[in-house]
Amino acid sequence: MSWSGHWHGCGPWIGPSKAYGQEGGRRPPHPNGAPSVLDLENKQQVDLLNRYREAASEFQNGDVPPTMTGYWLMKKHLASGERTWSDLGAALAWLTKVYEANPPFERADGLKAYSSLEEKLEYAEDVLPRGVDVSWVHYLASENLASFSVVCCPNRFHPDIPCPFNPTV
Repeated sequence: MSWSGHWHGCGPWIGPSKAYGQEGGRRPPHPNGAPSVLDLENKQQVDLLNRYREAASEFQNGDVPPTMTGYWLMKKHLASGERTWSDLGAALAWLTKVYEANPPFERADGLKAYSSLEEKLEYAEDVLPRGVDVSWVHYLASENLASFSVVCCPNRFHPDIPCPFNPTV
């Protein structure tokens, strides 16, 4: 499996699990557009259209992680040259920096809640060069979620999504 491209760092997003769980705003607008309203007096149709518009706006303008990592490439307003790399080491260093700034909570009973940083980096180092995105999500001591990803570009699973920012490094 060969892949040739670069990587984008996305996030970190830190917020309540309830916001993360509201998937409507984490999905891109439907390719067929908004649902049709055949009767403006039909409250159910109008409510559906309004919710569609709200979710589409949340996706396009918000920073909550999308349901699929490749969809990060559609969030051009969040793209940055500082988080775009051609060098795998730079992507791994960014993952490490964000992880260390936002460590996962530690269980009171001493049992392991998450994979270690070393295990996560070993996995990322293996799969990123093959075009597989990496997404790390964990709870913080504050009970908020932290989510951050390194997304391959071009994206193997979403090849039609254009690059939001060409690499500078």
